[in-house]
Formats: sequence, C-alpha cells, structure tokens
Amino acid sequence: MAEKSEKQEHNDRRIDYVEFNVADIAAAKAFYGSAFGWRFTDYGPNYCEFDDGRLKGGFTDFGPVRPGGPLVVVYARDLEEVLTSVEKAGGTICRPITDFPGGRRFHFLDRDGYELAVWASA
Repeated sequence: MAEKSEKQEHNDRRIDYVEFNVADIAAAKAFYGSAFGWRFTDYGPNYCEFDDGRLKGGFTDFGPVRPGGPLVVVYARDLEEVLTSVEKAGGTICRPITDFPGGRRFHFLDRDGYELAVWASA
C-alpha cells in the first residue's frame, strides 16, 4: 500500500488518467484492443478501465460522446485544496465533488471551456 501512496504523492497535480465517453464500451474495447493491444478491466456495465502499458484511462457511457476529445483527469492529494485553487485561477466547477469506487472527484471548465476532472483516492 505504501508504494501506491508514494506514487500518488509523486503525481500530485499531474495528469493521471484519460476518460473517453463512448457510445458502446464493448465496441471501444474491441477497437483499441485490436488496434493497439490495450488490456481492460471492467468495473460494472458502465465503466471499463484500459491500460496501454504506460498510462491508464477509461471508457464510460455515463455522458455524451464528445468527439472533440477525451476527459483529462488530474490527480490531487487534497481534493478540496485543488478545487479552491481551480476556482481562484478562474475555473468553473461544473460537477461538484462526488464519490466513486476508489475515490472522489470533481469536474471543472478552464477559461477556454475545456472540461477536466480532478480526483483523489479514497
């Protein structure tokens, strides 16, 4: 457990994860598995994590497909502190802090309207 904690400590305020909203999780797995050899871990019917061997991310059907790009997720040791920092920098919170299996997260819009998320482990 200490190894995971040290890794997360090292990754504070860095891009940690990328999420794709997809229309069909099974089809996304088939495509990325075939094209790139990615590995997958299912977390229920609406979420699947991918692992490309260097970076992990996810496929979800919880939100609309965003052809403009995936959701970039940043890790934070202290979620509330980073939320305050985002607001002070001019970001707009578009999804308040919510729990999910393994942690908590919030979403924000930057000054150009790009949506990002920030998460912290449970």
